[in-house]
Amino acid sequence: MAATVVEHRPPRPRRRSQAEPAPPATTSRRRVEVLDKEILLHGQRVTYRESGADSGGPVVVLLHGLAGSSTTWQPVLPLLGRHLHVIAPDLLGHGQSAKPPNGDYSLGAYAAGLRDLLVALGVDRASVVGHSLGGGVAMQFAYQFPEFTERLGLVASGGLGREVNVALRVASLPGTAAVLQALHALTPRWVARLAHRAAAAMPLTSAADLDELALALASLADGGARGAFVQTTRSALTLAGQRLDGLARLYLLLDAPVLLVGGRNDTTIPVEHTLRAHDRLPGSRLEIFESTGHFPHVEHPQRFARLLLDFLTTTPAACADRESLRLRLRGAEAPTAS
Repeated sequence: MAATVVEHRPPRPRRRSQAEPAPPATTSRRRVEVLDKEILLHGQRVTYRESGADSGGPVVVLLHGLAGSSTTWQPVLPLLGRHLHVIAPDLLGHGQSAKPPNGDYSLGAYAAGLRDLLVALGVDRASVVGHSLGGGVAMQFAYQFPEFTERLGLVASGGLGREVNVALRVASLPGTAAVLQALHALTPRWVARLAHRAAAAMPLTSAADLDELALALASLADGGARGAFVQTTRSALTLAGQRLDGLARLYLLLDAPVLLVGGRNDTTIPVEHTLRAHDRLPGSRLEIFESTGHFPHVEHPQRFARLLLDFLTTTPAACADRESLRLRLRGAEAPTAS
């Protein structure tokens, strides 16, 4: 079946976090539209947001986290779209994309799905930026498809250490889907408000974290989303913590520009994971947002957009090939281009 892109106007509205007021005007006054689009891949609906397709800038893909959607990037999409071609998909089982009950929700499948989306859209190479679970998907994509990867950005990324919020570890236990269904059958809004209040009682929890938590819980009112959430959680987490140990394979990224971003007050994934990754990748760029939680791009969209734009426009794109990958895997240094 041929892939057909469907465009929707206007974009879905998204509530701005209370952590930051409406961003001030920037030096560029050009109005950038954020378009909602969809495409059929393998007979399944994949939705994505797009901005800056006519900007002439490099392509960057933004990947959301667990139980999230492309809406998490809405604060930065129009800012980045002034200079970059931005694509923010809803991963399978999330947002408005398909939620097959027997879908493959592993990191490898998400990476392959992203490759297929880029190929279908005619994108040969891109920089990939992932938040939380999306960071794990971004790393997996770079490992599996280095020839597609120009740069890598990891924002409060999963997969860089075992530790993770206890609520996410518990979600990997049997019976999670039934519990979520029972709670939402009672009254979804009440459940979201209760979770919001419980999180607010925790020290250092930011307003952006609370807003994103409420959006995630509201999305789980959909049965397909609940099933996908449980399967994704079990593929990425156990009661002991995260399954993926991305640190062990970070050496494969030594030839690629890497941006590492963390929030100092992140209560979901410890900021120490980001710091540890920077130690393993001495050539990477590190940016820690002080007094910030798990969503730096939501709390500080202007600063995040400037940071990402600078990274994408001042670093050379990686030029990975099979030979350099072979040498890395065998423990030898890749040859330096003359």
